[in-house]
Amino acid sequence: MKILLAEDDPNLGLLVQEYLTAKGYIVHLCPNGEDALKVFLREKWNICIFDVMMPIKDGFTAAKEIRTFNKEVPIIFLTAKSMKEDTIEGFKAGGDDYITKPFSMEELLMRIRAILKRTEKSVDNSNQQEYIIGKYRFNPTLQQLVIGDNSQKLTSRECDLLKLLSMNINQVLERNFALKVVWGDDNYFNARGMDVYIARLRKYFSEDENISIINVHGKGFKLVDQPL
Repeated sequence: MKILLAEDDPNLGLLVQEYLTAKGYIVHLCPNGEDALKVFLREKWNICIFDVMMPIKDGFTAAKEIRTFNKEVPIIFLTAKSMKEDTIEGFKAGGDDYITKPFSMEELLMRIRAILKRTEKSVDNSNQQEYIIGKYRFNPTLQQLVIGDNSQKLTSRECDLLKLLSMNINQVLERNFALKVVWGDDNYFNARGMDVYIARLRKYFSEDENISIINVHGKGFKLVDQPL
């Protein structure tokens, strides 16, 4: 079982990581929500534990962005606040549980086990090992796009961008969201860079006329797997 932990307090973060590792879990610790979102997209996770108040990107924002393409992975929020409004906000952001600091490690463990027991049979679309896109097979883990006997090795950014498009196939992928996830910033230069990567991906799909990546004016891009 793999746990993605985002906590900006290094002492608490390491304490939770060491405790859960001792209990048999694989735990990856991130210092903020932005790093956690990037790591989430690259690997398969059974559960996420996000601190609410973090720099760069807070836990609620990270959870909301994850929920745009993954409805299944459980999310637990850690917070120093106990106000009712904050609890409601956590559930609105897509959280499954909410623990107020300070908390005991035993309580955290029990909540993790309870949530995993309820959700262990769920199918997680973002953790697919392979996507079928028209005549192509896309393997994010191997960073390969394959058609017939031909295989195209993708760069890390090509792979991350194509994975976002694949998880939202035939739906609009918002430009700013993709920029923040893949590049970490939606500034002008990164936006121009993404246009170059989109052009590369279009070339990679040129052998199947039913596959296209179209621009959606004012919004972003759409990977279309059907005749135009």
